[in-house]
Amino acid sequence: MSSSQPYKPAQDAAAHVQQRSVSSGLRYPSNRKTIYDRNLGRSKNAELSRAAFAYLFVEMITYAQRKVTGVQDLEKRLNSQGYPLGLKLLDLLSTRSQAAASLTSNPNPTRPTRIIQLLQFITTTVWKHLFNRPADQLERAAAASTDYMITDNAPLVVEYVSTPKEMSSLNVAAFVAGIVEGVCDGAGFPTKGVTAHWVDGGGGDAAAAGGAEGVAAPGKEMWPSKTIFLIKFDERVIEREDILEPQK
Repeated sequence: MSSSQPYKPAQDAAAHVQQRSVSSGLRYPSNRKTIYDRNLGRSKNAELSRAAFAYLFVEMITYAQRKVTGVQDLEKRLNSQGYPLGLKLLDLLSTRSQAAASLTSNPNPTRPTRIIQLLQFITTTVWKHLFNRPADQLERAAAASTDYMITDNAPLVVEYVSTPKEMSSLNVAAFVAGIVEGVCDGAGFPTKGVTAHWVDGGGGDAAAAGGAEGVAAPGKEMWPSKTIFLIKFDERVIEREDILEPQK
């Protein structure tokens, strides 16, 4: 009488995982842990090489430049590339702030509920995470109550990109504008769009930036790539803001 071999579920499970990885074309680690099992705070202070970033960003621009009809079309594509990154950054940074609040017993909410709170979150937390420094200025446009402007005197994304004269109005910081738009929409503050504009004399038209005034020649020499990010909130956001405003 032949003896039966004992059943080995662990080996069968490993074989199943290996078979699934072969059929799907994906490789699974031996410990069955993926990137989603990593600690979110592990790479909090990690920095990316500027050379690596410049190479990847230039490749992104080259990819977006295929079959475009003009500068505006290219900026729209760069904006659409940054938009999903903004949605994910909102979740990541909110989760990290929630974890920090649980350690310090911070009663503040993890997500902004007012426009100013949201914009301060973008100009400080998001900007520091992306560029290791806060934005240079935040102001409300005088032309429309729905428009706000974030100023960056030296955007990192512009530093390693040179544009030909026929595309001098192109501002590749439209990618960052897409990130800002994704954060706003993900936080429940829908916008009509976020656009990047050169300050007057920087190759673009600052008049389109909601009445943003151009700087004088000395300022232009100091910050040649100074950019204004114009945020146009939906009217519903302003109406909600007025309702939440405490009565005086």
